[in-house]
Amino acid sequence: MKLLLAILSLACLSASSQGKERPHVLFVAIDDLRPELGCYGSPIAKSPVLDKLAAEGLRFDRAYCQQAICSPSRASLMTGARPDTIGVIENTAYFRKLNPKIITLPQHFIANGYEAVYCGKIYHARMTDNEHSWSRKPAWNRVGLKRIQNPGGYAKVENQALWKENGEKIRAKYGKEGSGGLIHGPAYEDADIPDHGYTDGFNTRLAIATLKDHLAKKKDQPLFLALGFTKPHLDFNAPKRYWDLYDPAAIKLAAQSRAPRNGAATGLHASFELRTRHGIPKTGPIGDQLARTLLHAYYACVSYVDAQIGLMIGALEEAGVRDNTIIIVWGDHGWHLGEMGIWGKATNYEIATRVPLIVWTPDMMARGKSTKALVELVDIYPSLCELAGLPLPEHLEGKSFVPLLNDPDQEWKTAAVSQFPNPALREWAANPLSEGMRQTFFGPLIEEVEAKIIKQQGKRWNRDLFENHLMGYTLRTGRHRLVVWRDHRNPKAEPVFVELYDHQSDPSETTNIAADHAELVRKLSAQLDAIVAK
Repeated sequence: MKLLLAILSLACLSASSQGKERPHVLFVAIDDLRPELGCYGSPIAKSPVLDKLAAEGLRFDRAYCQQAICSPSRASLMTGARPDTIGVIENTAYFRKLNPKIITLPQHFIANGYEAVYCGKIYHARMTDNEHSWSRKPAWNRVGLKRIQNPGGYAKVENQALWKENGEKIRAKYGKEGSGGLIHGPAYEDADIPDHGYTDGFNTRLAIATLKDHLAKKKDQPLFLALGFTKPHLDFNAPKRYWDLYDPAAIKLAAQSRAPRNGAATGLHASFELRTRHGIPKTGPIGDQLARTLLHAYYACVSYVDAQIGLMIGALEEAGVRDNTIIIVWGDHGWHLGEMGIWGKATNYEIATRVPLIVWTPDMMARGKSTKALVELVDIYPSLCELAGLPLPEHLEGKSFVPLLNDPDQEWKTAAVSQFPNPALREWAANPLSEGMRQTFFGPLIEEVEAKIIKQQGKRWNRDLFENHLMGYTLRTGRHRLVVWRDHRNPKAEPVFVELYDHQSDPSETTNIAADHAELVRKLSAQLDAIVAK
């Protein structure tokens, strides 16, 4: 009998190792998408595909990124470790160079019998970790479409010309050092082209071709398929049909357009990323008419991406593998659309750190429900491992949220932690503002931002600290948001500023109440320190 059980056990292990019973994973990343979807209560956004997925899966209402900018957020999620742990707090830092032996999420799946491939943006820029994280390349030979070349990301000839002209002027005026990141055309475009005429549409079709190719060649091996969308990141370019879904007159501006009262002067930036675009004021407010157009463009991009996800899910169904596929959709960080008077990501406030997260699995019990449990993007790694039946690497700092897929109302984490280094002076990729930036048309704007910080900080102002070493650490509990600004090199350093917001009475974070709640600040600070110290 024991021998028979042993044989059966080995047989099951063999089948498992071949991946016959393991689920596929569709891993969908969306750049700069805040929870601006119908299923999250947006009165404007048209997102039928993701709304349907949420209605059949679980919607996480309190999911938070670890840092509201691309590279740190994605590196943290993909490694399962927080930004400070891996040393990635700015876009130019490459996690693999800093952590050569760390095992990424897809790398771990490969080690456990999966094929892993990506199409589109998963890591940031050229930090693709091709050697370790991916076991094959997309099926370029099967996509059946020629990739359209759009100079500057634009399909319209006139916008391509503006992009080229702007680049020539910037380089001529500011040189190579001063021109970095400043060469752009318009902030939006509505070209009347097919979906695959822009990158996201093409990459979706590439992902579908890759799925078909894998199933044709290795149908018994489970697939980890990562599909990354660049929209709704600037520039807000989407096919005209998605612009036509919206009535411009119905689009409302942000209700809260002022900085938090008594808030940190370091907490908000001057919308540098948007202001680099052609036609956007380099200083001063964004006018109402322009703001409505930008909102219209953002919504169009949301609908465009939503439609591409629909094509991808449809391909799973057509291939007969939908019922054996884990589907997870996440945004890397939020985005201010005029809230607090700014446009962009890169803050420590709710609007920038809260992200959409939707999960569907073949055997989950909590279908069509939502959860208010606090979860973090760093939790995705252990969660997918548990869902796929994989062991957990020892370095992980997140907590699997799999139990919530069956019981979304149970007690869970008491807090989520995010961070960002001085948005006022480091919005630009979370890097310190370069001398080149100071030489450009942003020079006076930077001086204006610095003046606000100096006025608030007085004798505590220190250029080296505020430009290079100041970090805002934020603790989000069920009711409060605490933001502690301090020297990240010294965890015991006294904060230079503290913010506290009560989401029960002030969900838009309009007023910093830290000065009136010293004991609560002390307790929450201790809770934050305990998490950061790990």
